[in-house]
Amino acid sequence: MAISPEDAPPGLTPQDYAEFCDFLRDRTGLSYTEAKRYYVDRRVAARMAAAGVERFPDYLNLLRFQASGEELQTLVNLMTVNETYFFREKYQFDCLVHDVLDEVVQGRPKGERLRIWSAGCSTGEEPYSIAIMLLEYWSKVDDYEIELYASDIDSKVLARAQEGVYEERALQMLPAELREKYFSPVGSGRWQIMQELRESIDFSRINIVEPEDVRPFRDIDVIFCRNLLIYFDDLGRREAAAMFFDALAPCGFIALGHSESMSRMSSLYIPRRFPDAILYQKPRAK
Repeated sequence: MAISPEDAPPGLTPQDYAEFCDFLRDRTGLSYTEAKRYYVDRRVAARMAAAGVERFPDYLNLLRFQASGEELQTLVNLMTVNETYFFREKYQFDCLVHDVLDEVVQGRPKGERLRIWSAGCSTGEEPYSIAIMLLEYWSKVDDYEIELYASDIDSKVLARAQEGVYEERALQMLPAELREKYFSPVGSGRWQIMQELRESIDFSRINIVEPEDVRPFRDIDVIFCRNLLIYFDDLGRREAAAMFFDALAPCGFIALGHSESMSRMSSLYIPRRFPDAILYQKPRAK
């Protein structure tokens, strides 16, 4: 018998909470401490009510063994925070077009492939910002075959990213002339990014802790993974750093969020200080 959200069970027992956090960490990399207990309790209770499951062990079994994985995906969508905007931490995009890409393509013949991956892309503001920065500020943009990849574990935000419709808040840092150039109004206070840019980015649902999901990502020249690993524990961050290292091409770069430091996660990378930002580089194989 289905139960309503107001009749949802009380918070998880300490054992249930620990078991759930271990499960979620193993499946997604997301790590929640006791400090997030209320946040987790509410969301699990809401999903148990929606699924018509009264006992937590039964719900955990549903998450573990449901063939379609639909309930786990729905819960993950509910657990993740996806607030961002265009040109967020723009100094890293400036670094990309003023310094990093010129170094990446040095000695590379024109017409060759250049691959950039936005990992944890949320609703798409980051990969679209990269695309606009390339078109506007990188003089060699027409010299190479640029492939832009964007991924997230949340299927709902990916659908929004592919639709490319944004409200004023998401566009607050975007210069007016770029809004007029790359967006069209689609209603009161809502703008849609041009179709050519929507079609230029390969969006995919990726769980970065699943080897099968990340295996296709190889020889990436630049990875943006900003404010994603803050949701992982120390072990999860080290594992993610190693995965990104394997995904990068030799001498490729990764950009992290302003509060993140690769030196706390891995010794595999070389810190590179540019005028606009610090990025981390995979050294050339010896």
